[in-house]
Amino acid sequence: MTPPDTPSATTDAPEAAAPAAPATGGCPVAHGAGGAEPAPLLLGGDRFQSDPIGLYRDLRRDHGPVAPVVLPGKLPAWLVIGYRELHQVTSDPVLYSRDSDLWNQWDRVPENWPLLPMIGKQESILYTVGERHRRRAAVMEGGLEAVEAHELRATTERLADSLIDDFCGSGDADVIADYAMMLPALVLFQLFGLPESEGRGLAHAINDMINGGERALAGQQHIRECVGRMVADLHVHPRDHVTSRMLRLGGHLPGEDRAVITDEFSAAEIIQDVLVMVVAGHQPTADWIGNTLRLMLTDTRFAASLFGGRHSIAEAMNEVLWEDTPSQNIAGRWATRDTHIGGRRIREGDLLILSFAGANYDPLVRTDQSALTGGNNAFFSFGHGEHRCPFPAREIAEIVARTAIEVILDRLPDIDLAVAAEELTRRPSPWLRGLTRLPVRFTPVPAG
Repeated sequence: MTPPDTPSATTDAPEAAAPAAPATGGCPVAHGAGGAEPAPLLLGGDRFQSDPIGLYRDLRRDHGPVAPVVLPGKLPAWLVIGYRELHQVTSDPVLYSRDSDLWNQWDRVPENWPLLPMIGKQESILYTVGERHRRRAAVMEGGLEAVEAHELRATTERLADSLIDDFCGSGDADVIADYAMMLPALVLFQLFGLPESEGRGLAHAINDMINGGERALAGQQHIRECVGRMVADLHVHPRDHVTSRMLRLGGHLPGEDRAVITDEFSAAEIIQDVLVMVVAGHQPTADWIGNTLRLMLTDTRFAASLFGGRHSIAEAMNEVLWEDTPSQNIAGRWATRDTHIGGRRIREGDLLILSFAGANYDPLVRTDQSALTGGNNAFFSFGHGEHRCPFPAREIAEIVARTAIEVILDRLPDIDLAVAAEELTRRPSPWLRGLTRLPVRFTPVPAG
């Protein structure tokens, strides 16, 4: 990596490409004279689904560890694919801020820009910075850390069995739609105090919201209304769950179990963080389940676990986080001043997109390019630094995903793919990597 004090060795793309960005934007869309550097990549397209390893290899060859990319609407950004560079960016929240207000491209963003839900200005913990973020994170982690592992496993097993009961007698199923995309949401709703009677309807609502189709806003509104009713009921019928603990730690509910951490956040802000946690916890966990089952059903190295072996499940889950991580690319960080990283000149306000997948494939840390199945947990799949996935949330995701895989393999021991492996397709997204369907067949078994 080029040191910051040697700008002569860096590449600052000239501002020659259309549409031109403001001079302060450091627009990476333009190319060097004579086209010496290949054109920036449009962040999207088939290769993110069909050939991510080859894609990141080509990006690294053509552009180095920090690659220029173009977002929808011809908006420029940097994709950080180097392992060391990603570690540097996520380790320095002062220089590389989570505050999206800093973006130097806001004057070019249309009101209907499709990435606004992901990059737009939001009043949630995701875009809070500094000491305020640390206090807000303490409220969140305080609510999560009281979750008991054995109770979580029992809840996950019960809900997994209930889902499997719906299709186990048919002899075939789509593991994604019927199982993986339902179970994490159902478990999270239990943890956060949402009524079990509404669980399946809420799971469909959260999937509608994540899919971004015509039902997305209705799904979001349904979840908000249900959370609002649950919080109102807490003042009449106190209960103990993640949401009530967060409200107590934020000074909004009485309770002597723990001292108030801070009273600076409104109840509405805490509820917004509850929604963030449910959405952020559901989709990656669902994809972790689906991607791991795909690996175990298509790779002979893991066949033994289909007959009850437990060691291989943990290995397969770990390998997925290296090779097929659900969280591929995350937006983002914004430079608070001009700087240099990975041979690039970054301008104040530039957007840097964190490529967890690109960093996981970096040959500097994967020298022999072999699959990482063992206990090496140095992947970026849960992030790093101040804005990483909270450790209690990571533990919850791992327990839910592993239990989900164990239960379905126990209940359907001869489960197998119902289509050829090459027919499996991925969702068309450069951000999250998951299957659209995972059709399976098995010997029908009775429910319960």
